[in-house]
Amino acid sequence: MENMDNVTILTHPLIKHKITMLRDIHTGTNEFRKLVEEIATLMGYEALRDLPLEDIEVTTPIETCKSPVISGRKLAIVPILRAGLGMVDGLLNLTPTAKVGHIGLYRDPVTHEPHEYYCKLPSPIEERTIIVVDPMLATGGSAVDAIRMIKEHGGRKIKFMCIIAAPEGLERLHTECPDVQIYVGNLDRCMNENKYIMPGLGDAGDRIFGTK
Repeated sequence: MENMDNVTILTHPLIKHKITMLRDIHTGTNEFRKLVEEIATLMGYEALRDLPLEDIEVTTPIETCKSPVISGRKLAIVPILRAGLGMVDGLLNLTPTAKVGHIGLYRDPVTHEPHEYYCKLPSPIEERTIIVVDPMLATGGSAVDAIRMIKEHGGRKIKFMCIIAAPEGLERLHTECPDVQIYVGNLDRCMNENKYIMPGLGDAGDRIFGTK
């Protein structure tokens, strides 16, 4: 795979450890859900490292000083439904004032192409840094479509965060959305004939919500 300037593959040992636990078929719904949230928090430290800062005046028990805080409250978290919901609280742990939008896409079981059914974004979206989240980046179709929808609504500064990616999906997202910074917890081997990531972890939505 070619060098991708807009892609960050995270290497933190805690992220790798928790992803291994996610993969395990014996990990139950409650633990799986907690792990997804924890991984999202850990990944968020990297994805949010370029948030702008401004100095404010603070009075400590010793003296008054200037100290930095995040500049403004213009962050939006946009999960791709439904599995992306599992990552939202992990980011809100870091940025509780962030607004949350939702994009609904479903994958055609025959063509594997994504279809839109819902889009609700915070306003004004054009002024916000937007983090699109989905645990799995397989074909890349849902991510590309979600980003296109956000741009059609005026979104400009967009990041994408996933826990596991297939090379095919990462290549597509990188190629079609070169202006989007992409954060990946682990780059897996490939997709199978049913477009599931290998070795992957199964259907993230089913495992988060306990459905089949």
